[in-house]
Amino acid sequence: MACAQVPLDEQQVTEKGPLGKEQTLPALHPARKEDRFFVPYKSPPEDGSPAEVEEFLEHAKFITEDLEWLLALPHDKFWCQVVFDETLQKCLDSYLHHAPRGLDLATMPSSPAVADMQRCVHRAVFLTFLRMATHKESKESFLTPSVFGEIIYENFLFDIPKFLDLCVLFGKGNSQLLHKMIENIFTNQPSYYVDLDETVPTVLQIFDTIMDKCGLHCEGAAAMEPMKLNAHKQPTAMTMSQQDLVDLVLYLCDSTTTIHAFLDIFPAACSCFHSHGFLSRLVSFYESAVPDLEKAVKKRNFDATGLQEDLWKRLSHSCRKIVEMAQLLLHHTCLQPILEGGENMQSCAEELLQHLTSFLPEKRFLSDFDEQFPIADYISLLQQALPVIDETRTSYLLQGVQSAWDSREGGRAWGGAEAMVDAPRKGNNVGALCEVSEAEQESLLTCIRDLLPDLGEGFLLACLKEYHYNSELVINNILEDRLAPSLDQLDRAMPRPVVEPLPDVLNVRSNVFDDDEFDVFRRDQVDMSRIWKGRRKGESAKELLNDKQHIAEQKARYLSYETVVDVVVLEPGESPEAYGLDDYEDEYDDTYDMGQVGANDTDGDSLLSRRPFTVPQILRKGNKPEFEEEEEEEEEPLQNNVNRDQFVQDPALLRERAEARRADMHQRKGFRPEPRPNNVVGQPKGQGQKQETVVDRRKKEASKGRGANHNRRNMADRKRNKGMIPS
Repeated sequence: MACAQVPLDEQQVTEKGPLGKEQTLPALHPARKEDRFFVPYKSPPEDGSPAEVEEFLEHAKFITEDLEWLLALPHDKFWCQVVFDETLQKCLDSYLHHAPRGLDLATMPSSPAVADMQRCVHRAVFLTFLRMATHKESKESFLTPSVFGEIIYENFLFDIPKFLDLCVLFGKGNSQLLHKMIENIFTNQPSYYVDLDETVPTVLQIFDTIMDKCGLHCEGAAAMEPMKLNAHKQPTAMTMSQQDLVDLVLYLCDSTTTIHAFLDIFPAACSCFHSHGFLSRLVSFYESAVPDLEKAVKKRNFDATGLQEDLWKRLSHSCRKIVEMAQLLLHHTCLQPILEGGENMQSCAEELLQHLTSFLPEKRFLSDFDEQFPIADYISLLQQALPVIDETRTSYLLQGVQSAWDSREGGRAWGGAEAMVDAPRKGNNVGALCEVSEAEQESLLTCIRDLLPDLGEGFLLACLKEYHYNSELVINNILEDRLAPSLDQLDRAMPRPVVEPLPDVLNVRSNVFDDDEFDVFRRDQVDMSRIWKGRRKGESAKELLNDKQHIAEQKARYLSYETVVDVVVLEPGESPEAYGLDDYEDEYDDTYDMGQVGANDTDGDSLLSRRPFTVPQILRKGNKPEFEEEEEEEEEPLQNNVNRDQFVQDPALLRERAEARRADMHQRKGFRPEPRPNNVVGQPKGQGQKQETVVDRRKKEASKGRGANHNRRNMADRKRNKGMIPS
């Protein structure tokens, strides 16, 4: 067997020969190949007949079992089989040629058994190519890199067409593995770069062939040839046979999808394609051939049901891939060095601007490219990386983009109307199959109203909705008076329905915190120092409790109530109005005023007609003149204070008045001393008791049955006698 730590290309093995004798052979030798036949691959059946399905399943099962057997071989046996077994290479090549691509999967039969078997074959083929592209599997199983590159190149295990097919077949979901695999092959065998450089002109010939089939003028060497006498009889996209048109669209779809997948997975190839002027040829082809193909697919009648829609999808897919290829070339050859900050940033920026400027005459391509990859973003990146970019040049470029969009909208209104006249009758309206955004809807309305200004927007919106937002079809049917019956009944001046905008939530909301210092919806600036989450940093619970700041803030408020001014002394020459004494206060509170409101009324219950209260003679102390003198002294301050707003009266005066009221009550009801508390405890036993203690004990003994529950039996007898308790 192979020795450890020695490359497979240097190993020698000793095995028994056909005659039973031992012989020493290199590890990679044709004699070590196993005799096994690998059957070629056949694509799944289209009609799905039981016999063909069974044949496909059996055929695919053989391929899967053989490839799994191959993958299970040890390193040396695997490479012997790969290098020297021609049937294996034919099997792998047949799968790359006939395996269904991404858009072909939709036409495959829906049999679960066929789909499962196809996935098994697909996985086995991918793993086989992946192992073939790996020169080192472990420390013991590996090939010398240079020898590995020579083996795969000289035995045609890989070539440029195989790389293209591998990318388009296995790129979805395996792009990183494929990138490492292809990069490893190109690194170990640089001759593939030479092959790639020689392959690019062949790839360019694809677009020349399609243009030649469409009867269009081709660039390059073919354009310099003299025109043949029968050149005028060359068919175009509109006059060629239906099968030729179908084959041409399928060829374009497969080619653009394959090239895009390769450039996307292996960006190093972009520089090689770019050096051959691939970008300019791509743009020229897009501008020349795509409109003719679109017109042919829209206008021509097709025999098979759904064929027109399928061709339109493939053509749209091809257009999208062409635009994405242009973006990949610009990104990896011009924009990527600028973003990486290389030494040639200025030259790359100049080249990028030249390419974008060269797009300006190709208005169809320019508008489609700007739709997927806005040119304004490219200019913005350039201005950020290189502030010295000429603004006049960039403004001219943006104006050219806008001009391309304007011409595209005008072309939709006039040029495409004829091609879509019969679309509703066919039932294959492929022009606009989905709803449009509000901005696109406004653009379509403006385009139609420029031609038909007398029609109302509401009527035009109904027409657009009926014809799937196809402005060309709407204009054509209105001019030829071939609208649908539901549209003929509408008023052609019908305005657009008014849609009331929803009110702003911030304007209709109501909250107790509106317009406060933290209302961020109505304030631009908020004191963030007063906002925190949880407890303040460095603040303990004790400091929080000892914080009496709120008391200090309220102190000024209560100081205004500390002093009540009863008398204001006016200096000579001062006016009472200076102190607000004569001002009328509408909100004045007279609850505690001492004035006798209504005392001077002349009704029968006048307070002045009553006899003033006088103390009886028997209760008066001292002689009469002294009492009358004291009464006059007491009445004088009362008269002086009648019209004064005393917020807080003198406490001493209030106590005197309360004492007077109590004395008056005692005089009217008689004096009753407060009862003496009972003293039933008395002195300690053996020392004798006072008379008061003996009397209190007797009273307690006599009256203790009056309350509490000491007479329960008597009360129970009373209830029973009254019939309250059943006997």
